[in-house]
Amino acid sequence: MRGIGHVFSACIIAGVLNMLTSDTGAAKPGKDYPVRPVPFAGVRITGGFWLPRMETNRKVTIPYAFKKCEETGRISNFAKAAGLMEGKSLGFFFNDSDLYKVIEGAAYCLKLHPDPKLEKYVDGVIDKIAAAQWKDGYLYTFYSNPKHQPEKRWTNIRKMHELYCAGHFFEAAVAYYRSTGKRKILDVAIRLADKIDSVFGPSGRKDPPGHQEIEIALARLYRITGKEKYLKLAKFFLDQRGRPAGHKLYGVYAQDHKPVIEQDEPVGHAVRAGYMYCGMADVAALTGDPAYIKAIDRIWINVARKRLYITGGVGASNRGEAFGPDYHLPNMSAYCETCAAVANAMWNHRLFLLHGDAKYIDVVERVIYNGFLSGVSMTGDRFFYPNPLASSGKRERRPWFGCACCPTNAVRFLPSIPGYAYAVRQNDIYVNLFLHGTAVIGLKDQAVKLALKTNYPWDGAVEIAVDPEKTARFGVNVRVPGWARNQGAPGDLYRYMNKRDTKIALKVNGENVDLKLDKGFARIDRTWKARDVINLDIPMPIRRVLCNEKVEANTARIAIQRGPLVYCAEGKDNGGHALDIVLGDDVKLKAEHRKDMLGGITVITGAPADGKPFLAIPYYAWAHRGKGEMAVWLSRNAKPAEPEKQK
Repeated sequence: MRGIGHVFSACIIAGVLNMLTSDTGAAKPGKDYPVRPVPFAGVRITGGFWLPRMETNRKVTIPYAFKKCEETGRISNFAKAAGLMEGKSLGFFFNDSDLYKVIEGAAYCLKLHPDPKLEKYVDGVIDKIAAAQWKDGYLYTFYSNPKHQPEKRWTNIRKMHELYCAGHFFEAAVAYYRSTGKRKILDVAIRLADKIDSVFGPSGRKDPPGHQEIEIALARLYRITGKEKYLKLAKFFLDQRGRPAGHKLYGVYAQDHKPVIEQDEPVGHAVRAGYMYCGMADVAALTGDPAYIKAIDRIWINVARKRLYITGGVGASNRGEAFGPDYHLPNMSAYCETCAAVANAMWNHRLFLLHGDAKYIDVVERVIYNGFLSGVSMTGDRFFYPNPLASSGKRERRPWFGCACCPTNAVRFLPSIPGYAYAVRQNDIYVNLFLHGTAVIGLKDQAVKLALKTNYPWDGAVEIAVDPEKTARFGVNVRVPGWARNQGAPGDLYRYMNKRDTKIALKVNGENVDLKLDKGFARIDRTWKARDVINLDIPMPIRRVLCNEKVEANTARIAIQRGPLVYCAEGKDNGGHALDIVLGDDVKLKAEHRKDMLGGITVITGAPADGKPFLAIPYYAWAHRGKGEMAVWLSRNAKPAEPEKQK
């Protein structure tokens, strides 16, 4: 991709297209989530922790990913399918989906900062995609090269990912249309969706996708077009799972062992599962189906209490990239795929939109600061696929993967984080995440501007300037994180070794306000006027975290957390070793901010009895200084458990 790097130099990603319900402008469906996320275009990140990561994503990761899509044949596959060049399809059969995700990320950039050069480049890619579409609407390059192979279409829905690729294309199409107003890509998506709808359904094929994703995308397509058949198709695909009348069941790996409304625990491939739960939430919100909500609520309880890593990662097993049994949370062999972290955040955000409970945002926050953020380097061009919680020194981020689902998911998810920050329910505003920047929030009869200043996650002081268009009464709900309320995590999987009476201060215009919590939010209901200011001050003590005794891997071990950040020890800072560190309960720990270390981080230091200095860094920052040992869970006594072998 010659010269594409400079295309992005003028593009500022300060917020992003919300991946859930901001597509309602065209369709205005009668039902949807009771809590509505603030559209991305109204949220801008102007400083603090996240701005450098957003800037790196736009300056480095997006152009880098497009370049890799060129180098690996992901773009030329479409040119070949269109007859613009000759050759066989290159790479995995699902490679189309990676290009679609990068287009989605680029679309967010264009919406917030129009850039003719970037737009021209993406338009050129879209031209190739459109040209590769068959006359009847079918689009999938693996069965299009070196010639169209209609006899192979839909012959292996379980494994070949035609529907999975279509789903990512629909999401890219909706994002690009909403960002630029150009219909070309959306029209291609509609033709493909219509083709799929003509093949699958009550009177047609009844086998569901092997890899879920299209269910989410069809809900988005329904919102943007108003065509109810897309919503019905999404529900059809979900309802076919676990029902052998229409197909031979795929089994537990693909969550196709029993009907989705009867499932009560997370099983199989973690990314497939997370995407399915997201699709169930979307369909439930849009149809009002309570059975879907009951099912995903049951599954969430199991995940939160028995199968969630302290980093927010899910999917313990490298066999099938899957959930393990209850309390099976190994550290060194932990899979915790970056894509699974993305799916977990998306699912928890949807549960918040259904229930209005901050515990789901607590999980979102745990994911984005830990389990997801570790998956992409600070330079934006190196990536983790698995995100283990311990390493013998063999792990390092890689520049790309043959299966590149994780880098391309990072491209679209990282800039989407501002879309999780705010929400509205009737005449109430929700402040979910503490991101330095501004937001314009639409209430019933006016817009309210919020300006949030903070050094979070290094500091717990948050200032929110509230500026309504006119003086009016409404509620502002500010999340008080679970970590600030002695909650190691939802449920009893993690707990703090010592409870502390954290004195959380809440003020409006300098006057103390009683901290009355409702589902984890401090609700301030008053008549607001221009230049009113909320101050939330949350102390950030260093916390030792204990794990449920049923998790064998963490017996007699502790983890360190400060604010939303989980910490780890690297051999680089601890005499070359991390796996055999003994951190006794009596060791005094202190926090120290170091501006010149790893982009500016707060480290945790201490002096164990053996006289060796101890230092821990935020988990997301590990593996940036060469290979070496790493551990999140540290022994509390002089005879630590035998470290796991590197897998």
